[in-house]
Amino acid sequence: MQTIQLYIDGQRVDMFKDESVSLTQSIQNAKDPAKIFTDFSKSFTVPASKVNNKIFKHYYNFDIENGFDARVKVSANIELNSLPFRNGFIQLNGVDLKNNKADVYRITFFGETVNLKDLVGEDKLSALSWLDNFTVTYDDTYVRVYLQNGFNKTVGGVTYTSAIITPLITHTDRLFYDSTSGHAHDNSSNLYYHSGAGNEHGVLWSQLKYSIRLHLIIKAIEENYKIKFSSDFFSDSNSAWHNLYMWMHRKKGNVESGIAPQTFSKVVNNFNVGSLSISNIESDGTTISVDVSSPTFSEVIISTASTNPYSVIVYKDGEILEQENNLVGNYTVDLGRVHNGNYSITLISEFSITFSSVVWEFTQGATTESFTATSVLIPSTFSFYPTQQLPEIKVIDFLTGIFKMFNLTAYVEDGIIVVKTLDSFYSSGASYDITKFIDVNKSSANVALPYKQIDFEYSDYETFLASIFNQLNAKQFGELKYKGEEKQNWVGDVYKVTLPFQKIQYERLPNLETNVLTTIQYGYFVDDSLEPYIGKPLIHYANSQTGGTPLSFVNEDGGHSRLTTYYIPLNQNGITLSVQSLHFGEEVSEYNLRENPNVNTQSLFENYYSSYIQDVFNLKRRIIKMTAYLPLRILLNYNLLDTFIVSGVSYKINSITTNLENGKSELELLNEV
Repeated sequence: MQTIQLYIDGQRVDMFKDESVSLTQSIQNAKDPAKIFTDFSKSFTVPASKVNNKIFKHYYNFDIENGFDARVKVSANIELNSLPFRNGFIQLNGVDLKNNKADVYRITFFGETVNLKDLVGEDKLSALSWLDNFTVTYDDTYVRVYLQNGFNKTVGGVTYTSAIITPLITHTDRLFYDSTSGHAHDNSSNLYYHSGAGNEHGVLWSQLKYSIRLHLIIKAIEENYKIKFSSDFFSDSNSAWHNLYMWMHRKKGNVESGIAPQTFSKVVNNFNVGSLSISNIESDGTTISVDVSSPTFSEVIISTASTNPYSVIVYKDGEILEQENNLVGNYTVDLGRVHNGNYSITLISEFSITFSSVVWEFTQGATTESFTATSVLIPSTFSFYPTQQLPEIKVIDFLTGIFKMFNLTAYVEDGIIVVKTLDSFYSSGASYDITKFIDVNKSSANVALPYKQIDFEYSDYETFLASIFNQLNAKQFGELKYKGEEKQNWVGDVYKVTLPFQKIQYERLPNLETNVLTTIQYGYFVDDSLEPYIGKPLIHYANSQTGGTPLSFVNEDGGHSRLTTYYIPLNQNGITLSVQSLHFGEEVSEYNLRENPNVNTQSLFENYYSSYIQDVFNLKRRIIKMTAYLPLRILLNYNLLDTFIVSGVSYKINSITTNLENGKSELELLNEV
């Protein structure tokens, strides 16, 4: 028998002597292959002793000021016989009373990884204010520069190369390439470059939008939520990951800034950095972080001598909290009582305006303190803020989509969220022979495969060429319906692994005069009616075509430029075939479509899912259920990446539920085949 010690924020909790605590663990489950699991326990109880009443601050008494906040999970850890077992979090579910006195507290233990969802909550990518370090100007000059070379930026001593690029993806116009002599090309989307006035056709600069490297979004999540991911997968040396971009397409059609097109905006980013003494309110210059427990009121005082109209938008956690339009001169925005969250301000105008100061005041009781930004200028250039232009998607949905895309798994080790591919996770485990601890009186061997088919897909295929592909091929572009290597009609249901992203088919352009392929490939982001389309967030690879087929780029003034270096979008990590693709199944490469062979076999399924899923579909695969009484030396040291050996047979851990008091463990194991 083990003695269970539970600590909440370092304070030891009194336990019932006869209370059973069961902990279930699973990192990847054959019954639900798209989900990532973590430790959890069934709800258990602890006595309402003096010690526990102090820890939970007499939660049953709702009149207590600054009482225990059961709306959030708190740090906790479990020891067995005073030896470390698991770190995680406790959630208080409630208090049971007898004779009007507190009797027991009902609590649940969660593993560390589950806290990630609690941290990011319902926030969208627009809440990741760190990304605005990569704010760029949006005009014909910079669109052309980033189409050719990309945007490099050093932040915090780290240089991010090609952090922002302009990929050749149009939001409305369809492009073509035709060198036919004497053809009427003026004012068209013909990319063939004709020198001289009167031949200003090509891709119009405002048809293009910027893309941001996905690695920066992960970095912004770390910065915003004060967490750290390992570099096992999220690494600049992992090109299959590091070369991915997200197209910054918030609205269909033309790029818009703030509340209206053709306006200029300024995120106030020069507030004085520091914290206020009245409560836990901090400023990093751009974001005001509020974490208060007492009523706190706020207002923003804007001062300017300009007579030009402007608008002010106050954001909370990336969402608009307050918006005031058509303001002139000095103005005060009364926010009333503020609640916990991250706040920022954007000023917008059709004109260049200088504000002498923007003061953000907070009042708590009789005390008023503030953060001040001076000489705030709305420049007469279109500032392209990533937080204002990224697609509408929640942070947790973005992360879940990336994890599903590459079949990643995560666990916490020494405060770092370790992220690995599932294959990499299992390759580093140890082995434990548990044969002599097995209860031989009862076990079962069950079918490992609860599905007849697993569908790997994207959530949107409605752009023009992808839609045509479906009509011609009776399947979606890049999807995979996996039925096992034998491709039989098995029993069971269909399981879906769906990414929350857009799937687009790109087009490599031929010269219509010669039918010879150019080096130009582009994306056409419209629906099947050829109308601008919003769709889902688009993730893509890009390749810099250096010394490529010359293309014509149309400037704002109607003039045009000849470009031989430009970024093309791709569904694969480069223009050769033997590179990672964003397809789940094998597909003909849009860029290599006339090569023989022209099929890219380096799919997401082949490189990240096949070994695990093929094993699950294997005729010899079983889920073995056993009961074992594991000794402390195994309970304290095993990890879910380890294998258990029973009578000479190796098994992966599908799930394990352990009674921490007596070591009785209900095992679901997958035999290795």
